[in-house]
Amino acid sequence: MNALRNRVQLIGNLGADPEVKTFDNDRKMAKFPIATNEVYNNSKGEKVQDTQWHNVVMWGKVAEIAEKYLKKGQEIAVEGKLVSRSWETKEGEKTLRYGSSGQRIGFVRKEGSDSVIIALVVG
Repeated sequence: MNALRNRVQLIGNLGADPEVKTFDNDRKMAKFPIATNEVYNNSKGEKVQDTQWHNVVMWGKVAEIAEKYLKKGQEIAVEGKLVSRSWETKEGEKTLRYGSSGQRIGFVRKEGSDSVIIALVVG
């Protein structure tokens, strides 16, 4: 059952430049939002665009690559795993947030109407 595992693949546009933090051990963390778009026709035949936002966090070498090369609006591919975080607010509310822990970045180039991954960086 190796094929059934926690794996996420996204191709989308960066909603902001990566926010990078460096920790005491010089290990870097980069986080950024990615927008993915789906276009379809609804039951009335009207074209509809649905945009979903995904929060991505990357660590180590792949975070250093993100810091150096990724910019807002750029189309990229990210592969990683789905992670959840839960905490309690000051008001006592339980909060749950999902995101992606990115382990690979793919740099994307447009060729006509297609997006082609031209380089893949593994963390």
